[in-house]
Amino acid sequence: MQLRLTVEYEGTAYRGWQLQPDGPTVQAVLEEALTTALRERVRVRGAGRTDAGVHACGQVAAVRVHEVPADLGRLLKSLNALTPDDVAVRDVIVVDDDFDPRRHARSRTYEYRIWNAVAPSPFWRRHAWHLPTRVDVAAMNEAARVLEGEHDFATFRAADAEPARSTVRRVIESRLQVDGRLLVYRIEATAFLKHMVRSVVGTLVEVGRGERPAASFPELLAARDRTRAGATAPAHGLVLVSVRY
Repeated sequence: MQLRLTVEYEGTAYRGWQLQPDGPTVQAVLEEALTTALRERVRVRGAGRTDAGVHACGQVAAVRVHEVPADLGRLLKSLNALTPDDVAVRDVIVVDDDFDPRRHARSRTYEYRIWNAVAPSPFWRRHAWHLPTRVDVAAMNEAARVLEGEHDFATFRAADAEPARSTVRRVIESRLQVDGRLLVYRIEATAFLKHMVRSVVGTLVEVGRGERPAASFPELLAARDRTRAGATAPAHGLVLVSVRY
């Protein structure tokens, strides 16, 4: 059998989700805590490999165990006692052995936060990109809506991304919300390419600054050329919100 975990983490101190030889990762923290709590060596698999500095409040992970603990509530408390303050396990449930947190995901939702004010915010400095000049939110939303539906997102993938069978993805939702000085870009898709959300946000900001028109987005998608899009937005504004099965 397997245990399915919902995990939250503040990614500032980590090299990302996946195990790395040269720094701390969320996967390593969870594997160490689970190994101690379960008294057996385990390997954790996640629904998504968030990059260094990216946060999550709804990451899903799975771990195979030889024996399911009788008291999952006690296991949950133990895990949260064994993990540092910037990682928390929200819940633990038992799932079938064939559950794959990555392949079985129907969609993932990310949010990207922008603090759009002249002065920076000490409260948002680790979780939002500070833009001191006001941006045109309506124009950014117009461009964001173009991304909904099925498109080839090669223009918005990382330049160093590994070859993929396909760069076509289906976006279910793409929109910008305003909460005072905080702008929140929300995107849900069946899957994402490496740095896709951050590349989209960097390009949307150019639209907001008046550096390119919102109407250019269909042409950008058709070009399939990373050099035509904007710069990649900083990692610390990105949050993996949820994974839907």
